[in-house]
Amino acid sequence: MDVPPHPHTGLQTVSWLFDGEIEHRDSGGNHAMVRPGEVNLMTGGRGIAHSEVSTPATHVLHGVQLWVALPEEARQHERSFEHFAPQRAALPGEAGTAYVFLGALGNVAASPVKTHTPLLGAQLDLVPGAMLDLRLDPAYEHGVLLDIGALSVAGRDLAFGDLACFDAGRDSLTLAAGPAGARVVLLGGLPFEEEIVMWWNFVARTHDEIVEARDEWEASSDRFGDVPGYAGAVARIPAPPLPSGRLRSRNRSGRT
Repeated sequence: MDVPPHPHTGLQTVSWLFDGEIEHRDSGGNHAMVRPGEVNLMTGGRGIAHSEVSTPATHVLHGVQLWVALPEEARQHERSFEHFAPQRAALPGEAGTAYVFLGALGNVAASPVKTHTPLLGAQLDLVPGAMLDLRLDPAYEHGVLLDIGALSVAGRDLAFGDLACFDAGRDSLTLAAGPAGARVVLLGGLPFEEEIVMWWNFVARTHDEIVEARDEWEASSDRFGDVPGYAGAVARIPAPPLPSGRLRSRNRSGRT
């Protein structure tokens, strides 16, 4: 993978790998490696540019990258970057272990990285035949992503890559692993009620804000800055053309 410098606004990227390694560089002057078991959280704020390149020793690149929309009070903040390597923590009932990379998972473990809305992100490695009764924050929505193995969530079987979603209001959830165990990503957070416009790599509130961000990226504006040390075939990724109509905002239900 060789992704040349490209821009972001109004969001945080959360990179969490299972296999492989990525070299990260950004216009905040940050140079870091993304490795399994270590979270890299990049805050775009008003504007950032970064590159992502897999290392020569990487033959399989496998993981998740989560995009987190920033709330109104934080979306114009300055760009920033955090790295954290969570310790492996035991799950209740000898059900397996967890790496908590965002927020807190009950009394199991917590992450110090800063998010601007309450969030939860954790890798759960369940032992064969595990039955795990998770205590949840009922104020949160939750998602359970199956990555490896077999898993039943609240009595329903998931296939590889399935994401089971649960509305706020649940205070517990039962996960049952198959005979080979399971690797799961547990996500959660307060429902995000603001309306957003998302186009390409930008999260904004209006069509005009998207146009402005695109124009400034194409003009090599200081808003996004330069990515020092990147040496790929092209210096940057150009923005795609805007659609002919105006972009419309949407809320968490998908409606405007």
